[in-house]
Amino acid sequence: HVQLVESGGGSVQAGGSLRLSCTTSGNIFSLNCMAWFRQAPGEEREGVAAVTVGSGGATVYADSVKGRFAISQDNAGRTADLQMNLLKPGDTANYYCARGPSWGGTCFLDGVRFEYWGHGTQVTV
Repeated sequence: HVQLVESGGGSVQAGGSLRLSCTTSGNIFSLNCMAWFRQAPGEEREGVAAVTVGSGGATVYADSVKGRFAISQDNAGRTADLQMNLLKPGDTANYYCARGPSWGGTCFLDGVRFEYWGHGTQVTV
């Protein structure tokens, strides 16, 4: 049974930074994509960033966060952090961690490709 637990949300002024962390427990075999999604009230869920767990650690970002956010993984492949800099009011949302298999070794910011989700952590800018 796979569980994801997020931490690190909170309130910050525009231009500030926050770091989110997501830790996985359970059997993670073949689940080599970790990602962050977000959803603001009345808005659709948006993929923010993803990382291919393991050597190489290829990353992918939404255009809206490129240059401001950075996703990273730990050596065990169980934790994915999201460093968020230069935060804007438009970044306000509930942020969710997700985990699933890669497709041909690539991770995509498409929620339907992820099997396991955390409960979310609120970020307010």
